[in-house]
Amino acid sequence: MEDVIAKFKSWDDVLALIEFAFKNNEHDLLLNILLTEDERLALTSRANILDLLLNSEMSQRNISKLLGVGVATITRGSNELKRTDEQTKKTIQKLITSTIN
Repeated sequence: MEDVIAKFKSWDDVLALIEFAFKNNEHDLLLNILLTEDERLALTSRANILDLLLNSEMSQRNISKLLGVGVATITRGSNELKRTDEQTKKTIQKLITSTIN
């Protein structure tokens, strides 16, 4: 058996792959293969969690009920935001607000 070296060694390598797929308009194909249906649904929930945490005054409990996810999931998103600097939060908020209205 020949020595095989993993091509993707870091998260940045995976991001570069995704960026390349976007540039070639093949991102949907790639992400549908990379992510299971459950993972895609989880990412959708995470995007909604970030949107509501950044752009609403809803409590974590109400966000949990609205999205049908556990309060612990909302808390993890909230904790990530707490660890994030204000400029990054503003950038994320702008990205989320700019994409789908």
